[in-house]
Amino acid sequence: MKIAMTEEMRSIDKQALDTYGIPELLLMENAGHRTAEAALELLGEAAGKSVIVLAGTGNNGGDAFAAARHLANSGVRVKIFLIGDPAHLKPSAAVNRSIDEKMGIEVHEIASDRVWDRLSVAMKFADVVIDGILGTGFSGELRKNVLRLIELVNASGKRVLSIDLPSGVDADTGAVTSVAIQAAATLTLGLPKPGHFFCPGAECTGKLLVDDIGIPTALLDDEAIHQTLLDEALATTLLPERLQGVHKGMCGRILVIAGSRGMTGAAYLAALAALKAGAGLVTLAVPASLHDLMEMKTTEVMTVPVPETKPGSGIIGGDKALGTLLELTGNYDAVLMGPGLGRAPETGEVVRKLAAYLEKPMVLDADAIYAFRGHLKELARCKQVPVLTPHFGELAGLLDISLDELRANLVTRVRNAAADLQCLIVAKSECTLAAYPQGGVFFTSVGNPGMATAGCGDVLAGTIAGLMEQTESGLAPLAGVYLHGFAGDLAAAKLGDGLTASDVLAELPHALVHLRRAQAGGKA
Repeated sequence: MKIAMTEEMRSIDKQALDTYGIPELLLMENAGHRTAEAALELLGEAAGKSVIVLAGTGNNGGDAFAAARHLANSGVRVKIFLIGDPAHLKPSAAVNRSIDEKMGIEVHEIASDRVWDRLSVAMKFADVVIDGILGTGFSGELRKNVLRLIELVNASGKRVLSIDLPSGVDADTGAVTSVAIQAAATLTLGLPKPGHFFCPGAECTGKLLVDDIGIPTALLDDEAIHQTLLDEALATTLLPERLQGVHKGMCGRILVIAGSRGMTGAAYLAALAALKAGAGLVTLAVPASLHDLMEMKTTEVMTVPVPETKPGSGIIGGDKALGTLLELTGNYDAVLMGPGLGRAPETGEVVRKLAAYLEKPMVLDADAIYAFRGHLKELARCKQVPVLTPHFGELAGLLDISLDELRANLVTRVRNAAADLQCLIVAKSECTLAAYPQGGVFFTSVGNPGMATAGCGDVLAGTIAGLMEQTESGLAPLAGVYLHGFAGDLAAAKLGDGLTASDVLAELPHALVHLRRAQAGGKA
């Protein structure tokens, strides 16, 4: 499923009319009918139930007017409250308002204290509120009367169904400047929007429902729309079948360069994640003084010592370290650098030189990403397309911008960074993004707040590296993001929010089993 930016959705609506001749009123009718159905699902039954419909003057309000008619026909008691100047009603919205009034449905214009009082009283007796105040075109600051209305709705504690997007949420970023509707469910029309997936918008959306409202599939699947939802249907296409005659050498030989004093856990988690993702053989290269410790800590993962800046420092650095790693990499199919590696200048220099040399799949995480701050041209000149797995703070630091600047134009910033740096960027957040240099951006559909814990990023980096030889290396980040997020969901189902990275790690094989079964059509 595609995910549409605001301008892309406007273009789809325009093409539906101009190319296919689908009238705006027909799409509004379909939206209203589906909104009424979703409201009835929240109500459970129509008899004796009351719904407040809040309509703005745009087409979002027109969808709400159309929904009111269908609800009234189902036997629901409906009252409509219009916010904004009635003279500014869009033509199709005005048509639906007129129909409602002819049917005898109450329509109140919120223009006086008396109407505000009437709304407050009606709200107390409502079972569901439909939010058709603002549409996807909203951005910036709320008008005072809209702000007051949203605050009234939120304070009521009533279940709210938002049409397309909770009013007050920016469709492209999920930003909320002051306040937004807290919806129990949101019915998005045509395609989901980025604002449904990024906080605080994601926290306002509630259960996300998607309906095409009769828009031709060719428009919704247009290749010009470069955002895609990474869901189970897509994830099942990413991993080829694991043949019966396979041996460990065919499943991926992965070298993990990680760890420093006090950060051996990151190295351990990343290396073990690569194995649990199905890699055949994983070797962990660590600072020499930490080697014996990691030998005892790991069983299935092999270890190798790397020269340090000085004996006992726990810091990889210098020509001898680079030489050792250059020799090692020749024996492996893919390389992961960075988890817990440390930020010493000498380490960063080794990372950059090794990255410049490698001509095989490479994942850069955490401190390996930090090594390229101020060295973006070197990153862009790598012989292959490296996979970067930063959280938003690390990505903002790499790009030398503030976190607020990154979030203010998130999808475009990440997309442009992938193109400029010629990297595949996996940007970790409440909705992890995978952005390709060619412009495609994938939004994950799995993962949960319990995964906001130390070490989860190391597990993700290891998972991606572990899949590099099992599938096309360019698809490994997508498969890894999905498996990691689904493993986190399995862990959360058992343990709630109190997760550790090891909990997620333990569920990786179960996530892989689930995906394999889904590939086989649910067969065990």
